Amino acid sequence: MTPIRTAIVGLGKIAHDQHIPAMASLDEFAFVAAASHRGHADGIAIFRTIDELLASDVAIDAVSMCQPPQARFDDAAKAIRAGKHVLLEKPPGATLSEVEALVRLSEAAGTTLFAAWHSRFAPGVAHARAWLTERRVYKVAIVWKEDVRRWHPGQTWIWEAGGLGVFDPGINAFSIATEVLPRHFFLRDGTLEIPSNCASPIKAQLNMVGMSGAPVTADLDFLQTGPQTWDITVETDAGTLVLSEGGAKLSIDGTPHHVGPEREYPALYERFAKLIANGQSDVDRAPLRLVADAFMRCRQVQVAPFIE
Repeated sequence: MTPIRTAIVGLGKIAHDQHIPAMASLDEFAFVAAASHRGHADGIAIFRTIDELLASDVAIDAVSMCQPPQARFDDAAKAIRAGKHVLLEKPPGATLSEVEALVRLSEAAGTTLFAAWHSRFAPGVAHARAWLTERRVYKVAIVWKEDVRRWHPGQTWIWEAGGLGVFDPGINAFSIATEVLPRHFFLRDGTLEIPSNCASPIKAQLNMVGMSGAPVTADLDFLQTGPQTWDITVETDAGTLVLSEGGAKLSIDGTPHHVGPEREYPALYERFAKLIANGQSDVDRAPLRLVADAFMRCRQVQVAPFIE
């Protein structure tokens, strides 16, 4: 098997924590180069910009975009126009229209474009989807609370317009919910709490509803200390399903179900390899659409400034 020669744009925390180890664990990929203003990686060529990377003599087949979403579109578009397959770390862009433009560019170029909703590859998600397929859903509660100072230290981009704030982790919950719930759901209203020195929310409470009228609520908090909470609870006609720890664990009516080991990012890259092999793309916009709807429809309340 000839590995897919892959470059990374943006050698930040997510690249080092997840993308590089995932590629190293798979025969399908070879990590051969990077473009990054800062950061390091042993044994590969590193360029300052994607322009320098694409103009170099380093042969690449695909590019993983791991920079902040506000800076992603131009680099992704350049890679697609150069005939490269592109993986977009979540969120796939700063706006829905940006992502739509990338889809159209990829279709015209005949390349693979993959919106990498990594939480959909958590061990419990496929099992939850299969179990919920035949169930009638009565109520859904999403509780996603984590400590921004722990998970995003020094990442000021997250508070800027397009950085999503608390929706950066919250969109992971939406990616799971839109994958496992058997029917469409949509936003009615809610509240976004935005620090006076930021452009993105630090807390969010959303009221959504399914096509059958079942309420779907989301409670997102970026100031959670102590134990972190990443839970989705689904009450159905056959019992209550709980996906906890970001989809890593699954229980039904309090009984744990075995779901296998944690390997989100290796599974993500296996999916990317299959898409490339089959000449396909996978760019689901549903999770990002819910976030965009929240900025359009929710009441915004100014709260105390965020000081890291």
